[in-house]
Amino acid sequence: MIEQSPQPVLVEFHATWCGPCQMMSGILDEVAPSMRHKVKFVKVDTEKYPVVASKYRIGALPTLVLFKDGQPVDRVEGVLYAPDLRSRLEYLCR
Repeated sequence: MIEQSPQPVLVEFHATWCGPCQMMSGILDEVAPSMRHKVKFVKVDTEKYPVVASKYRIGALPTLVLFKDGQPVDRVEGVLYAPDLRSRLEYLCR
């Protein structure tokens, strides 16, 4: 899916037990509606998909990875607040 997407894909790597991940999930829910025309949003539970987490060397949660043309172009570990996330996505998706 990531490799074949015509638009950038923002992947949130998270786990159900992770408090900051729950916070980041709420922020993504806030930002996603205004950005869906530019970015596809995907959530990956690292406990259910450890091979995917390992492939992208996810060591901290939450981690956001933005893919363009199937390649990772940006990465954020930890919580990124809505205004900063929106600005970053606008810049990277132009």
